[in-house]
Amino acid sequence: MESLKLHGRTGALALLTALSLLLVGGALPARAESDAAKSQKTTDHESAEAQTFLEYLDSDTINDEAVPQQDDQQTVALYRSAAEMGNAKAQFKLGLMYAQGRGVPQDDKQAVDWYRKAAELGQPDAQYTLGQRYERGRGLPQDYKHAVNWYRKAAEQGYARALSDLGVMYAQGRGVPQDDTQAFALFKKAADRGFPDAQFNLGSIYAQGKGVPQDDPQALALFRKAAEQGQADAQYTLGVRYDQGRGVPKDDKQAVDWYLKAAVQGYARAQLNLGVMYANGDGVPQNDINAYAWSSLAAAQGDTNAVSNRDIIADNLTPEQRVAAQAFVAELQARLDNMR
Repeated sequence: MESLKLHGRTGALALLTALSLLLVGGALPARAESDAAKSQKTTDHESAEAQTFLEYLDSDTINDEAVPQQDDQQTVALYRSAAEMGNAKAQFKLGLMYAQGRGVPQDDKQAVDWYRKAAELGQPDAQYTLGQRYERGRGLPQDYKHAVNWYRKAAEQGYARALSDLGVMYAQGRGVPQDDTQAFALFKKAADRGFPDAQFNLGSIYAQGKGVPQDDPQALALFRKAAEQGQADAQYTLGVRYDQGRGVPKDDKQAVDWYLKAAVQGYARAQLNLGVMYANGDGVPQNDINAYAWSSLAAAQGDTNAVSNRDIIADNLTPEQRVAAQAFVAELQARLDNMR
């Protein structure tokens, strides 16, 4: 079949492969106790439980997977006990519970209040999160200068996400004078700590030669590091590189591989290009139903080229194929939603 003239792609995975990537008591007391004794023992137990939680909070590892197993309301109670003792990690985690509405009614004001308490005690997760809140205007008036201030405090502690986001603020001149040199330095620090967004941004700087000598091999190495950690921009960029043979030998199968990795994360341009690969049979067996499905997913995100491609592909489908294609789109979207 003649290659369709579709938009988006400049320049072997079967359906089963695509789908496979989408499936991812104590003894009774000897005698009754007085109310005072019961109260004291309850208090002692609660204090001991709070102390155990404090030891967990003071450990090097703090994340939702490591938290002692409790239901959300019990977890909130433990966080609150430790937070009221002035434990900054507990204050931050209590803020998260309010932000997510877990164990308490969702309350952005309470979330921000606890983030701020923790941030003022120097807790870097809270400092970074408060910076995000100011940058996005969520629960607080949008204020880029305050965002930069809190990003900087976390960055000074080596917090990779804060280093990276502070770099973005300098690159875009938000809350600070625009400064490519500062942006580069911050991205490099974060990239050296293995943070994938910073690796992608640093790779983009090397690829463009923006403020540094242009260095395509270095750019490619950084894109690959980020892509291998699941960074969707980098995965899409590697797909384009292999599609066009830029800095690497042209390899349609590799292009499809990287487009697919980004596409299943909802990356519209990767979905668009993957649809073109299926339509033209480049790197995969030609398949109009798959082409229609991926183009439809990109079109649903407002990509006008994908809308055009979807309609061109639809004109080549029989009525039976259109029914099958639309059913596949619904199934694919449901599987993608379940992955998030």
